Amino acid sequence: MSGFQKKAFDKIQQNANIDPSEIYKVADSVKNADFSDEKTVRKLVRQLARMANKPISKEKEDKIVQSIAKNNMPVDMQSLNKLFKK
Repeated sequence: MSGFQKKAFDKIQQNANIDPSEIYKVADSVKNADFSDEKTVRKLVRQLARMANKPISKEKEDKIVQSIAKNNMPVDMQSLNKLFKK
C-alpha cells in the first residue's frame, strides 16, 4: 500500500469510523467496475456513505460522481479533503 493510500485509509477511519477491511471488501467488489459509468460510481458513493453512516447531499454526491466518472480524482490528501468537504 502506498503512503497516499495509507493516509487516505487512516483519514477515512478517523473521520468516518469505517474499518479499513470494510473498505477493502468494497474495493474488491468493484475492482473490475467501469468507473466511467455514472450509475456504477453513484452506487459506490452511496454504499460508502451508508457504511460511514454519513448522509450525503445530492449536490455533493453529484460532484463526487462527476469527478470520478470524468477521471478527475484528486491525487493528494488536501485535494481529496476539499472534494468531500464541498
